[in-house]
Amino acid sequence: MNLKLFGFLLLSTPLFAQTADSLPPSDSSGQTLREVVVQGNGDGFAAAHLRQVEDFGIYAGKKTEVVELDKIAANTSTNNPRQVFGRVTGLNIWESDGAGLQLGIGGRGLNPNRTANFNTRQNGYDISADALGYPESYYTPPIEALDRIEIVRGAASLQYGTQFGGLLNFRFKQPSDVQKFGVTARQTVGSWGYFGSFNSVSGHLNKQRISYYTCFQYKRGDGWRPNSGFDYRFAYADVHWQATKRLMLELELTRMDYEAQQPGGLTDKLFETDARQSVRARNWFGVQWNLGAVQLNYTFSEKTRLNVRTFGLLATRQSLGNLERINVVDFGGNRTMIDGQFKNVGQEARIIHQYTRRSLPQTLLLGYRLYWGNTGAAQGDASNGSGPDFAFLHPDDLENSDYVFPSQNQALFAEHLFQLSSKWSLTPGLRLERIVTEATGYYKQRVLDAAGNVVVENRIDESRSRQRAFLIGGVGAAWKPREGVEWYANASQNYRAINFSDLRIDNPNIVVDTNIQDERGFSADLGLKFNKNGLFVAEVNAFYIAYNGRIGQVLRADRPPLFNDYRFRSNIADARNIGVEAFAEFDVLRVVLGRHQTPWRWTVFVNAALVDARYVRTDDTSIDGKYVEMAPPVLVRSGSGLQWRSWRASFQYAYTSKQYSDASNAERTASAVEGVIPAYGVADLSLKWRYKWVIAEASCNNLFDARYFTRRADSYPGPGIIPAEGRGFFVTLGFEL
Repeated sequence: MNLKLFGFLLLSTPLFAQTADSLPPSDSSGQTLREVVVQGNGDGFAAAHLRQVEDFGIYAGKKTEVVELDKIAANTSTNNPRQVFGRVTGLNIWESDGAGLQLGIGGRGLNPNRTANFNTRQNGYDISADALGYPESYYTPPIEALDRIEIVRGAASLQYGTQFGGLLNFRFKQPSDVQKFGVTARQTVGSWGYFGSFNSVSGHLNKQRISYYTCFQYKRGDGWRPNSGFDYRFAYADVHWQATKRLMLELELTRMDYEAQQPGGLTDKLFETDARQSVRARNWFGVQWNLGAVQLNYTFSEKTRLNVRTFGLLATRQSLGNLERINVVDFGGNRTMIDGQFKNVGQEARIIHQYTRRSLPQTLLLGYRLYWGNTGAAQGDASNGSGPDFAFLHPDDLENSDYVFPSQNQALFAEHLFQLSSKWSLTPGLRLERIVTEATGYYKQRVLDAAGNVVVENRIDESRSRQRAFLIGGVGAAWKPREGVEWYANASQNYRAINFSDLRIDNPNIVVDTNIQDERGFSADLGLKFNKNGLFVAEVNAFYIAYNGRIGQVLRADRPPLFNDYRFRSNIADARNIGVEAFAEFDVLRVVLGRHQTPWRWTVFVNAALVDARYVRTDDTSIDGKYVEMAPPVLVRSGSGLQWRSWRASFQYAYTSKQYSDASNAERTASAVEGVIPAYGVADLSLKWRYKWVIAEASCNNLFDARYFTRRADSYPGPGIIPAEGRGFFVTLGFEL
């Protein structure tokens, strides 16, 4: 896929040339199509929900969550996920670095690895490496540039993709059509040599027909552990052009790159002795992410609107280092390099039509998706040095493998919101999906002697193609018996294609089944939302996820005489995740004092989830009935916010119960790749003050200096235990004009 095709898709948009200047303006002009309005927006709480119909999407009968970032005090410079997602229920969070370079979250017992179980987007379009074949997100938008974060659970599969986790959408701050010119500058310093600089400019030109928002972020640091320094750069530009009264065009460009040294994993013994130590000094990771998007918003009438999103990605991720088990000494030989190249382009179109029937509003949503991807994955020997020398020793004849993974995805989707009465609504939907996954390349089978010399080497060339087409459906219902109370229920089928990494990546810590298959299943919700006049908000819901042919990892042993243990990755069993999530937040002072005016505001929230995720229906007795990996049974996040005039303080505490890193629920192994992840609790404190255009913030991450870890990695940034960072302090000074 090349840039010519990207341009062709844009120019071939059917309505690109329609301007309709002669049509009268409507109340829903293109100037406001991208604005997202959320329920409870005026109650002062940081957590809210999407409306039934919002920004070319239907969310009636679904579990939705919105984090309004201007209402929380958090360490946004480092993208601290514990604080940012503190009010989102059921999330298991991986902490692989302390600078927010990569986000790893999973919900409802799904693996957090690079947020791959969510359909991850920014401003409504894809940002992951390959939405189906390699849905991992090496790029995370900077929180300082965001307005809000939207989460829609499993039922989002009908509108946004087939993933079990649902939708995660990062909404950037929008260009200003009020302020002619505005500027923001924020500078942050912190522990372990951290420095972060965020700067943005926004405004409008030509009598508000053109508006813009652009920002740049730079951050660097030495890291909590040795050998963990990083250097990060991000740039973003968004230009809106109100071409006519009915047509608005938007151009977005995103550039992110960073280079980070990785200190490697630890064994259980090393972690218990000193969690800050590093036994790998030659491991590096580099990412370059280039995103482009053009969006067209066209208003046919007050009731009918069109959105077309055309987007593309040119990106690379390169890892370099010693992939051997962490209990094996690094003797300084050639390192392994894995080079990933991602080129994809896609287009989504949505038309939403609203009408009335029996004086009740009805909404129809129709859309299509076209997507082409081309991923290159190469693995071979690199230099035996210690620096970030991202180059193969023999690029024309790699020692491990060299593959190209073309992919295609076409989809049609439809949902209809039937407002049956003033209290009842029903939303059925369908999605027709076609997926083509191909693999072309070679891998080598090599036998080495005790001195590391190649004794036998066989090159195996192969070309594989897998095509599938299927129809999934779902339905949601909502009942509002009175103002501020809503019951909802939904069920939706899900589908998850195998990843390219499941087809061919050589890793001494893992063996992949050559007959691995896609995963299928469904997810369902039953919940209650409650809002008491801005004094108290709450939501409780039960969920069920059926995961058929779940891909997981079990511990196996080599044949005699070695008996070395290794991870085997395959469709190991069916799984079912069942649980209850609850969230409540209330304004203490308003509840106690009534509606008396006071400059003080004190809120308290509790976010809890109980999850029982187990393997069922399997012939492997070693995992039958065992806990699904990376699915902690108990998650509790609680916090309190205090606000007085321009001062704001926030304290949060997060507890995650014991969980396992593999399906056999091994407690401890020599390699530290498999084993238990003990329960842990961590607290964060943040302060924020603003006077006119001056901003000052301070935060303490991991207030009580807990020693814990959230993951055991089978490759980078490990292998082994990846310790979370200890107590760190950060201070931000800035201004907004």
